[in-house]
Amino acid sequence: MAQTYEVETADERTVKYCLYGAEDGAPVVAHHGTPGSRWERPDVVAAIEDSGLRVLLFGRPGYGSTRKLGRAVVEVAADVAALADAQGWDRFAVTGFSGGGPHAFATAALLPDRVVRCSTVSGIAPPGTAAFESLDWAADARRGETFLRDQLGRSGQDIMRELSSGSDAGRVERMRASCIEGLDGWIDDYLALSKPWGFDPRDVQAPVDVWFGSEDDNSTPAHAEWLLATLPSATAREYVGGHDPDDAVQRLIFGALRGFK
Repeated sequence: MAQTYEVETADERTVKYCLYGAEDGAPVVAHHGTPGSRWERPDVVAAIEDSGLRVLLFGRPGYGSTRKLGRAVVEVAADVAALADAQGWDRFAVTGFSGGGPHAFATAALLPDRVVRCSTVSGIAPPGTAAFESLDWAADARRGETFLRDQLGRSGQDIMRELSSGSDAGRVERMRASCIEGLDGWIDDYLALSKPWGFDPRDVQAPVDVWFGSEDDNSTPAHAEWLLATLPSATAREYVGGHDPDDAVQRLIFGALRGFK
């Protein structure tokens, strides 16, 4: 696992993060999925290293970082500002995978003078849209934390068994890393994503790439359609595949974020 660093926030929380890629690379703040981790898979680390980027991947509250009960999606922007300040980054790109997508948009919307480019990969539309309501966990999230803790505890075990029966050791380790510090982050992500996000995606001014898989049955293409119709600066980036893009697409995603300092 990569070395973990920490930054203290104004409200006395600790945010943990890892750094990947060239020290002098173009800076990118990455928002992991739901569940997720500051520890990246080896194949993605290799893609980052080949991209010429410097990627900061941090754990949202509850994912190793201090938990923040009742957090809203919009609040992530303040944490990103503190992380970027600690690196001396005045301007940077942001990217978010799956449940990290709304957090990337929040960062871009709240920090318009600092975020120069934004991308989401297998991102989701907000609650109240038909796309969001079709998510298999949307109804569960509205039943509250107690229900989610029991449900996700069992779901995590099922996912690990399914992944362990395959040949992708990297995804097994990533899932294990996502839950090694508990279920709080996963639970709080679902709760935050299923209530108003606290910002308007239309406020994102930076250029946006909306990456989505043609065969994604998790974040279906309907999510991308809503995002593309709503964000004024969005460009469609469809790839052949499912929710988690393969290595070649990962390299395209990072390549699209390259080119600024």
